[in-house]
Amino acid sequence: MKSECKQYTALLPAAGIGSRMQASLPKQYLRLGEQTILETTAKVFLSHPAIKNLIIVLHPNDTWFYQLPLAKDGRINTVVGGDERADSVLAGLKAAKQDEWILVHDAARPCITQSDISKLISAVEQQQCGGILATQVRDTMKRGADGKIAQTVSREQLWHALTPQMFKVKQLKDNIQNALLTGTAITDEASAMEWANCPVSLVTGRSDNIKVTCPEDLALAKWFISQQQNEEEI
Repeated sequence: MKSECKQYTALLPAAGIGSRMQASLPKQYLRLGEQTILETTAKVFLSHPAIKNLIIVLHPNDTWFYQLPLAKDGRINTVVGGDERADSVLAGLKAAKQDEWILVHDAARPCITQSDISKLISAVEQQQCGGILATQVRDTMKRGADGKIAQTVSREQLWHALTPQMFKVKQLKDNIQNALLTGTAITDEASAMEWANCPVSLVTGRSDNIKVTCPEDLALAKWFISQQQNEEEI
């Protein structure tokens, strides 16, 4: 079955406060041109033919989302998140159908492309195994200690984990819950699957799928999006 024929739910954790952005509002509500980061990210998914609906996880004190035109889209379901990313993802998973596949994507990654979404879906469908977008490490890697280099780490077989990350809802939910009960740090969805010894495929994605974390990332994201639009026009 082609990925365009089958439809999936996407989940955007957007409950963070983005303290490293040094802004007066959460980073997902900063503007990339005429739209906020959250709107930009959400619209890539909502315009993809394989995405049927979107779950957005909000901070309990969020006062910005419902002021956006995006809030009126009937394909969006909002839920309240928790203190940590894993808690917010868990809240979103509980609102999804338990027997389906879901794509979890950082709300602050607005440069995601439809082609990468399609690539991940296709790989998961073919292998029937959860997977994540990732890029291979290109730079020399250093392990630090007390502000100095402790060790040069081989970059062979090292990957930067990106999103979306696509897994079966119930399996991902159960693994996150059980891992958290043991005190395991869940930094992304794949880490919960790894904890449970579930296989996770690495699907090579675009390196411009950056996460807006620091102030300088905002300008870079704007530039990447403008370049992607130029590619589409060629």
